[in-house]
Amino acid sequence: MAENIDEKMAIDPVFDPLMQKLKDMDHWDPFKMVAWSQMNASSLTITRIKRDITNIFQDPLPYIFILPDDDDMSKLHAVISGPDGTPYRGGFFHFFIRFPPEYPIKPLKVKIMTTNKNQVRFNPNLYANGKVCLSILGTWSGPQWSASQSLSSVLVSIQSLMNEKPYHNEPGFHEERHNGDSERYNNTLTYFTLKVAVLDMVEHNTSNLPIPLHFNVQQLFLENIGYYKDVINDHVHLDGQLLFDPFSSVTGNFDFKGLLTRLNLLRQKLSE
Repeated sequence: MAENIDEKMAIDPVFDPLMQKLKDMDHWDPFKMVAWSQMNASSLTITRIKRDITNIFQDPLPYIFILPDDDDMSKLHAVISGPDGTPYRGGFFHFFIRFPPEYPIKPLKVKIMTTNKNQVRFNPNLYANGKVCLSILGTWSGPQWSASQSLSSVLVSIQSLMNEKPYHNEPGFHEERHNGDSERYNNTLTYFTLKVAVLDMVEHNTSNLPIPLHFNVQQLFLENIGYYKDVINDHVHLDGQLLFDPFSSVTGNFDFKGLLTRLNLLRQKLSE
């Protein structure tokens, strides 16, 4: 969680809240917004946050679920699944989101929590350390944030990164470096989606999802068992081959048969 500002000042007697605020503005991680803990949001900001959250509850976004923090409405958890036809379909990707005290003038801070402890990079724009590269968040070049943007537009933009061919999201990779690279990368993402964003998330709650959201994830998992089995059966011929990711130092081999064993055991456990 964000560092306690009183502890920081005790350690560093020349701590300057204004300088810390400027540092916070340049950092992408919502857990490291030190100065925000002493800044009061305006009534306009609070009203806007409530409206953004209410709009999603009243008009749910496909494959997206949110849960505000019980004690601080400026903090929010979201679970995003990829659309049909993508290697992310059926996965449960947890994002931690924080509204700045100047919202909606300033953009949200977002971190992807589903990374297998900073080991898996699920997309050229979704780093293993949790960074989400998106221009409207100020973490990438392109169209910048404006006050007309909202929580919904941010969530939909993140979901749009989870497309059918994420290989091409990386600058300079509009064309394959080698024939078949995009498909090989999709196979790796499909494997890690099942292993990390489905089985690990459902069984071990590896990203510390709030209990209500984790319960929803478990229910959706049971509803999607048939789909997961079909995906495994379609890819089991890859077992033993090397995983392929041109954007990270991933190592290891496919083991879809092992995933099927875990899937069946977890299904039995949850059903009981």
